[in-house]
Amino acid sequence: MTIAPSRTLPDLAPPPGLAIEEASRLCAGTSAPEPPVARAVPRTTTIHGDTRIDDYFWLRNREDPETLAYLEAENRYTQAVMRGTEVLQERLFAEMRGRIKETDLSVPERIDGWLYYHRTEEGAQYPIYCRQPVERPAGDAAAEEVLLDLNPLAEGHAYFRLGAFEPSPDHRMLAYAVDTSGAEAFTLYVRELATGALLAETISNVSPSVAWANDSRTLLYIVLDEARRPCRLFRHVLGANPAEDALVHFEADESFFLDVSRTRSQAYLLLEMSSHSTSEVRFVSADRPEEPFRVVEPRRAGIEYTLSHHGDRFFIATNDRAPNFRLVSAPVTDPTREHWTEVLPHRPA
Repeated sequence: MTIAPSRTLPDLAPPPGLAIEEASRLCAGTSAPEPPVARAVPRTTTIHGDTRIDDYFWLRNREDPETLAYLEAENRYTQAVMRGTEVLQERLFAEMRGRIKETDLSVPERIDGWLYYHRTEEGAQYPIYCRQPVERPAGDAAAEEVLLDLNPLAEGHAYFRLGAFEPSPDHRMLAYAVDTSGAEAFTLYVRELATGALLAETISNVSPSVAWANDSRTLLYIVLDEARRPCRLFRHVLGANPAEDALVHFEADESFFLDVSRTRSQAYLLLEMSSHSTSEVRFVSADRPEEPFRVVEPRRAGIEYTLSHHGDRFFIATNDRAPNFRLVSAPVTDPTREHWTEVLPHRPA
């Protein structure tokens, strides 16, 4: 759950409703300043024979002082235009916050002998991630172990977002990733849960996609390119220098994005490659992460599929010859399309 940023609230009870007329009244008589105008710099781009002109392409450069100055001017303009509504803004904020259950608890998820969950506290901006042993009664405060409190981590940052949150298979380590810039470029950390200490290795510019191998020492993560595209899968062993991590896969097709995960059976690691309408999945044993990933079914334009594992078979949901998707299964030993067996057929309706 995400709550609006902490602010000092006026002593106002949330009203039952706020009329548009009140906002109009508060704004009445306010003369709006002139809005800032971005300069036009035509940039011509031709793709697939289609030529387009973008007058404001230069605003993409976040490091350009002129871009920052223009955005600051827009902010000043917004503040000036909205100056007559501060009281109404506070009342709206108080009303919305008054309808939120700030002290709350998620439904616990059982993983092996542990119940993992997160909770929120009144007045706190971010969740607190916890666990407790399955054998202890639910609600036993003494059994709770706080794994990650996001509130102190977010202090001093104008933006904070948690990406990956992955306990290791032996439940001794926690891999987590945070973004403090809003650019969707995360930094990966590993915490020793018994002591709360962070391991020395810190890996930046990664996606929020992380997966543990079953040895609880091998970690797979994905690095972004200059366009913030997740395109390089690396394998890291705890204690090793991240600069020496093995590159497992590089996706050269710029229309594809990478994602890595572990099956709920904990038997396989999955590398998923997807574009807007096409996908490809590769897998490797979670017991032998150093081996090459194997392709389930090579990508074909317009064909999408996802995969889960049970026993000696993969179960695959696909739109292959099924616009509304169908469910097939295939042996783990050879899950290519030639060995698919239909489980639930496509239904046109």
